[in-house]
Amino acid sequence: MSADRPISVAVAGCAGRMGSLVADAVREADDMLFCGGADPAAAVAPAGGPVFATSVPELLKAVRPDVVVDFSVPGAVFENARAVLDAGVACVVGATGLGADQRAALGSLAEANGVGVLVAPNFAVGAVLMMEFARQAAKFFSGAEVIELHHERKLDAPSGTALMTAARIAAARGDAAQRDESEYPARGQSVSGVPVHSVRLPGLVAHQEVLFGNPGEGLIIRHDSYDRKSFMPGVLLGIRRILERKGLVYGLESFLFE
Repeated sequence: MSADRPISVAVAGCAGRMGSLVADAVREADDMLFCGGADPAAAVAPAGGPVFATSVPELLKAVRPDVVVDFSVPGAVFENARAVLDAGVACVVGATGLGADQRAALGSLAEANGVGVLVAPNFAVGAVLMMEFARQAAKFFSGAEVIELHHERKLDAPSGTALMTAARIAAARGDAAQRDESEYPARGQSVSGVPVHSVRLPGLVAHQEVLFGNPGEGLIIRHDSYDRKSFMPGVLLGIRRILERKGLVYGLESFLFE
């Protein structure tokens, strides 16, 4: 891609709450051009404007973006990303629902086609810092639990952010994992040996607490997204930086901390 032209960006899930915000953020970015979107509920735009389609394969037949950002739904995200990478287009995935095997498959496909794919459980800069601080704290505390709180329409539980946080806590502690509480259902789901509790309530957006405990002391690390606009700077950063990569990038911190 030439540095003297804007980055051409399409959005999968463009009619959804996150997808529509991404489209607006791209339109407002000086170095980007919104070229189209895909969504089963997508409306046809006036002639000469962005291209809209009901599916990602249909969109890619009509337009060739530099990057496709996917904020669709868990049941569609893997096939959407595979179609994008098959077309030799870079992909930024914010939709939830990808397992480790699916991420690996997308990474291999991206490598084969010479493009990058970013899969980020959370695009809020504060949330990425929260996970990093939790990883550092995990080495010094014998107990840890995660409470994640989201709006009632979030389909997956635990959230991708909670799963990544628990995995990083476990990796930082090595063999010093706390006792298994899985036989007590009210203690939350055990993720890498860390209890994770999910709350779904109207009025919430995205919130997470990581609680650490030692004899005689405790530490709480909390992040709150009060508005979905908090994710947009991270999405735009992912769009810009994924064009420099080939293969899988998992987590926005790969771009924040390098």
